[in-house]
Amino acid sequence: MGNQYAASGIVRHFPHVAAGFIAVLVGYTSSAAIVFQAAHAAGATPSQLASWLWALGLGMGVTCIALSLRYRAPILTAWSTPGAALLATGLVGVPMREAIGAFLFASVLMAVLGFSGGFERIMRHVPPSLSAAMLAGILLRFGLGAFSMLGNNLALVGTMIVVFFAARRLWPRYAVPLAFLAGLVVAAASGSIATGEIRWQLSAPELMTPGFSFATLIGVGLPLFVVTLATQNVPGLAVLRANGYATPASPLLGWTGVTGVVLAPFGGFSFNLAAITAAICMSRDADPDPARRYLAAVWAGGFYLLTGIGGATVASLLSAFPQALVVAIAGLALLGTIAGSLTTALAHEEERDAAVVTFLVTASGLTLFGIGSAFWGLVFGYAVSHALRRPQKVAA
Repeated sequence: MGNQYAASGIVRHFPHVAAGFIAVLVGYTSSAAIVFQAAHAAGATPSQLASWLWALGLGMGVTCIALSLRYRAPILTAWSTPGAALLATGLVGVPMREAIGAFLFASVLMAVLGFSGGFERIMRHVPPSLSAAMLAGILLRFGLGAFSMLGNNLALVGTMIVVFFAARRLWPRYAVPLAFLAGLVVAAASGSIATGEIRWQLSAPELMTPGFSFATLIGVGLPLFVVTLATQNVPGLAVLRANGYATPASPLLGWTGVTGVVLAPFGGFSFNLAAITAAICMSRDADPDPARRYLAAVWAGGFYLLTGIGGATVASLLSAFPQALVVAIAGLALLGTIAGSLTTALAHEEERDAAVVTFLVTASGLTLFGIGSAFWGLVFGYAVSHALRRPQKVAA
C-alpha cells in the first residue's frame, strides 16, 4: 500500500519536476557562458568563479522555493542575463573589490524600490493586454526555434515534435517530459551528447571584501540596476500578471534585492524575477491547475540549489546537451503559453492595436540606450494605447 502511494505521488509530481528541470536547463544553457565572461572581465580567479556560481545557485534556489511557497504562485527567479552582458564589458579593468561594491549598490537600490512600493505603483498602470502581448513577443523566438531547428536536426527535433503532439492527445500532462526524454534517447543514440565536456568540480563560497568607487558605482552599479529592472523585473512581473497571478510586486522585488545584498560579497551580482523560464513553470503542461503550478517553481529552486553546489560540473553537464535539443524543448514547453498570451492580448478590440505594437516591438529585438525590447514594447504599446484612447463623455 505504501509503495503504491509513493509511486502515485511520483507520477503526480513528475510534470512539476520536469517543468522545473527544463526551466533550469534553459536558463543555464542560454546564459551561463555570459556569467563566465563577466567574472573573467573582473579578473576572477578559478575559486572566485566557483564562488560566483555557488552564490547565484544558492540565491536563485532559496528565493524560488521561499517565495513560491509563501505566495503559492510559480515565482521563478534568475540572475540578470542582460546585467551579466553589461558586466562582461563594464568590469574590464575594474578591481574585484569595486565590482562587489557595485553589486551591493545595485541590490540595495532594488530592495529599496521594492519595499517602498514604487515598483507596484508603476506596474499597476500596465494593461493586462500589453503584459500578455509583451510575453508573447518575448517567447516568440523560442516557439520559432523549435521548428527552425528541423532543417539541420530532422531526426532529433522531428522525433521530439511527434512525441510531443502524440502525448498532447493521449497524456497531455506528460507531453513536455516525454518529448524531452525522446530527444535524449535520439541524441544519445546519435552520439550528440558531448560527455567529454563534463568536468567534476564542486563550488565553495569565497568572501570578497567590497570596495566603493564613485565612478564604478555610477558607471557599473547604476546601469546594472536599471538594466535588471527594465529588462528582467518588468517582464518577470508581467509574466505573472499575464498568467493570472496577482502576487504583490513589492515583496518580490524587495526580497530578491535583499538576497543580492547578502550574496554580493560572494559573487551574487544580481537576482530578479524570471520571465522566459518562469513561463515554463506557469504553463498548463506543468499542471492543469494554476493553483498547483507553484510546485514546478519549487522544484526549479531545488535544481538551482544543486547547480550552486555542483557549480562548474552542472554547467558543463547542461552544456553537453546538443543545442537543438535545448532549443526544441524550450519552444515546445512554451507553445501553450504563447497561445494563451496571444489570446489575452487580442481579446479586446479597443486594445488590439496597442497590443500588436507591443508584441512586434518586443519580438523585434530592438535595443535603445542599452535597454532591451521587452521594456520598449511596453513603452510603445502604452503610448499607442494612450493615443488611441477615446475621451470619456461628460454627463450633462
